[in-house]
Amino acid sequence: MREIGIDIETYSSNDLVNCGVYKYVEAPDFTILLFAYSVDGGDVQCVDIAQGETLPDEIFAALTDSTITKTAFNAAFERICISKYYGFAEPLNPAQWRCTMVRAARMGLPLSLGQCGEVLKLEAGKMQEGKALIRYFSVPGKNGRHLPSDAPERWEIFKKYNIRDVEVEQQILAKVRRLTAPTFDEELYTADQEINDRGVMIDRVLVDAAARFDDEYKAQLLAEAQQLTGMENPNSPAQIKEYLRRTTGFTIQSLNKKNLDDLESQLKYWPKAQKVLAIRREMGKTSNKKYNAMQNCVCSDERIHGLLQFCGAARTGRWAGRLVQVQNLPQNHLESLDYARELVRQGDLEEFELNYANVTQVLSELIRTAFIAAPGKTFHVCDFSAIEARVIAWLAGEDWVLEVFRSGRDIYCETASRMFKVPVEKHGQNAELRQKGKIATLALGYGGGVSALEAMGGSRLGLTEKEEKEIVNLWRDSNPRIVKMWAIIERAALTALKTGESVTVHRGIVVGRRWGMLTITLPSGRIICYPRAKVGIEYNDGWRGDHEIIEYEGLNQTTKKWQSIRTYGGKLTENIVQAVARDILGIVILRARKQGLNIVFHIHDEIVVEATPDQSLADVEALFSKPIEWCRDLPLKGAGYTTPYYLKD
Repeated sequence: MREIGIDIETYSSNDLVNCGVYKYVEAPDFTILLFAYSVDGGDVQCVDIAQGETLPDEIFAALTDSTITKTAFNAAFERICISKYYGFAEPLNPAQWRCTMVRAARMGLPLSLGQCGEVLKLEAGKMQEGKALIRYFSVPGKNGRHLPSDAPERWEIFKKYNIRDVEVEQQILAKVRRLTAPTFDEELYTADQEINDRGVMIDRVLVDAAARFDDEYKAQLLAEAQQLTGMENPNSPAQIKEYLRRTTGFTIQSLNKKNLDDLESQLKYWPKAQKVLAIRREMGKTSNKKYNAMQNCVCSDERIHGLLQFCGAARTGRWAGRLVQVQNLPQNHLESLDYARELVRQGDLEEFELNYANVTQVLSELIRTAFIAAPGKTFHVCDFSAIEARVIAWLAGEDWVLEVFRSGRDIYCETASRMFKVPVEKHGQNAELRQKGKIATLALGYGGGVSALEAMGGSRLGLTEKEEKEIVNLWRDSNPRIVKMWAIIERAALTALKTGESVTVHRGIVVGRRWGMLTITLPSGRIICYPRAKVGIEYNDGWRGDHEIIEYEGLNQTTKKWQSIRTYGGKLTENIVQAVARDILGIVILRARKQGLNIVFHIHDEIVVEATPDQSLADVEALFSKPIEWCRDLPLKGAGYTTPYYLKD
């Protein structure tokens, strides 16, 4: 026996979607119902645990045998459930597991077993009856739990469904194992699982009080809005639009954030309507729902586990947030974080309102601080400085940018100085130009124009469209090698798709075509994939004429449907840069693991280490500055701070 493919069906009264697998298995009634497996690709066997069957001795022994690889689609679920059910003191060693879902993600395929099977056009896909059977046997019904004896015929179909899932997983595995991940990335998956197993502690007193404050304060706002307007439900966009039409004569198409910003300035002659919109804005703040998410998924050890999804972001291989979505936490700008936290922990909303007028905003800024170091430990938080700006300059050979970073100068000042041909100092001469250099650096590296500046907040900075066009042109003139790289990458992709030949571009990046996919091999050796990529034609009327475009299949993040997606040189460059930055952070994570520094979570280019007293911030910062073999001449710098709770320094 070399490899065993596994799929299980389970029961728990805890809601898996809202609480995650670690809390799911803590329910007193959690159990494994069915355990299907395939040894070395052979016929699938199903063990009916719910009806008294037990795993064969050799299969049970295989669960802890380091010479036998365990595979599953979303292996973390099987690993954690099996660990809990069989009473292992610690979660099973993730180094012995290979996740077929992660392997599929590495090839740009969906993270859903059924959808992945459909995209790969497998002959026998996931059984459609599965969802109904899971609702019947795996979650509590209105009158409690359904047992196999309650519906024997359904149960037999459920067993067939369990067997089919292993068969589908094995078929997917046969296709996705063609892509061999570099050794460091397999090690990184193990490190990722260890981070999720470790989890991070939360301040339950703060979280519970903040969740209650948010509910009570929004109830006050709702009552105030009802009194002001006479509306039955001031949360209803339709009722608010009708109220504004009657009150002011304005016809409102949308109540999104941008429209609310514009409307509030236009309604200065209607202070009552302006007040209603301000209330609407506060009631509509959804970030504070993260407190409820924390309550739902915190485990008995006061820690939240499973916050990160390895290879969760399509194409780049970056992590995605789960449960509390740590990848998009609100920033904090309060100078009095300690005082605000303590007021919330005391649990007196009236006292809190006396100190802070904008309750929902302050609660939002405190979300990060709900993550705390365990007693006797502290957080060392460290991140890379301007990692994407460094990586794109290194890849393109934009030497003046690299020299700025090597000398420790301010990249935003230097960019503005180069654009406007005058000295720019952060707190000195021409300091007002630094912001233009900053927004240009952050927005324009991937082929974007005025719309990219707008997305980064150009108009909020007071920039006119004319100024934005000028900034775009000046930045591109100042960074000719980066601009040239967009075209080089696009031409390489078109050539690879049309000829099948691999094209080597900057820093050893290789663009090729394999398995019907556009592939890009990164300097680290990791490959990113674009499924079913091809060259299409965009037909245009007028002077521009028809031109070739690159198309591939992927998951539309809005519709969640698998469909054709267009890309271009700038977007491919963005994917490459972010993928390289991801690999650089991955090396730092592996270094931390090797040195016994316990990362509890990480966000983009930042790690959070829960440190013992003998582990210093300097130990963590050193992880960031040591050169990496495949990018030794890339100037990297990390800086950090020490804190008892997480915050944005």
